[in-house]
Amino acid sequence: MKILYHHRTASKDGQAVHIEEMIGSLRALGHEVRVVAPGGESAPEEKSKMGDDAGWVHRLRAKLPKFVYELLELAYSLVAYRRLAAAAREFQPDLIYERYNLYLLSGLMLKKRLGLPLLLEVNAPLVDERARFGGLALPRVARWAEDTVWRGADAVLPVTRVLGSMIAARGVPAERMVVIPNGINEAHFDAAPLPAEAKRALGWDDALVLGFTGFVRDWHGMDKVIRWMATGAAPANARLLIVGDGPERANLERLAAELALGERVRFTGVVSRDEVPAHVAAFDIALQPAVVAYASPLKLFEYLALGKAIVAPSTPNIEEVLDDGVNALLFDPAEAGALEARLARLASDAALREQLGQGARATIGRLHLTWHGNAERVVALGQSLRAGRGVAGAARPTDARV
Repeated sequence: MKILYHHRTASKDGQAVHIEEMIGSLRALGHEVRVVAPGGESAPEEKSKMGDDAGWVHRLRAKLPKFVYELLELAYSLVAYRRLAAAAREFQPDLIYERYNLYLLSGLMLKKRLGLPLLLEVNAPLVDERARFGGLALPRVARWAEDTVWRGADAVLPVTRVLGSMIAARGVPAERMVVIPNGINEAHFDAAPLPAEAKRALGWDDALVLGFTGFVRDWHGMDKVIRWMATGAAPANARLLIVGDGPERANLERLAAELALGERVRFTGVVSRDEVPAHVAAFDIALQPAVVAYASPLKLFEYLALGKAIVAPSTPNIEEVLDDGVNALLFDPAEAGALEARLARLASDAALREQLGQGARATIGRLHLTWHGNAERVVALGQSLRAGRGVAGAARPTDARV
């Protein structure tokens, strides 16, 4: 198939990983992909970095009045439409695949003009998210734009069932939705070193390593882990590795210094994607202390791929992938001390860590949690829509949970 892939993402973080891996997997299956995006398609050597973000976007947003920034976002749809239309004339695509962003109407506009199927990947309900965290100056316009795109797509691809339910509540029929969670590039992580080798590279040969990857924010709850590290429940050889960067890093570094943890807590700063497996390989306990209620956390799949004992909250979106006592230890995020209790239990039980690690690694194959598998789902949906069979005519994964 010839796939016109459209996005408006400038961040070089987990969003870029999703984009790069999906494009690469579609091409690996033998399909042609033309990318239309701000600045064009990144070169292979410009892979996203773990814990990085598009600072210029946030600086621009901070300087402009909210309503001006939002009007610019809406106006960008016209710019993007012209680019999409030009690419479509030359490329003659079979379908449009778009990563949803707020005020982005271009893919829907081209679908209506050319009659091409539009597959819309949705990672978050951005009107609600931005209203809650950053504020919206034009909430009615934003809601209209979001509803219009969601309802106009031929297939809507939320990353979790929780998000799918939110989209359905806004008027999108369930029969036009297919949940496609984040995935993993198995070849990328198969090249990771053995845990002992990874620890040796860090100078932590005999350590019990707790680890977190990604863009660390205050709501992640990593302060609880650092405070736990200073208690008697944490073994003397426990070390905490935070792979990435983020706005909360300085606060966490100050907290670790106040608690006199010294070299027991280490931040890598921004690292390239190629370096991530070597760091995660060193983890004995992989951390997902908190999660957005509708998200499909990329780090979770990386932990699973390397067979790590995971500690995570027992929220519905997490339970779409993790089972308590099978591939993770889950805790009630509303229960005081629950996270710390799970950390103490895992830290003192090597056999349990091994058992959960084995269950974690098996989850990837059991639930088809790979980018290659996700690309196959997308292609099947596109072929079914092209043939007039709708979403229901596409082959589905064998496991109904995803």
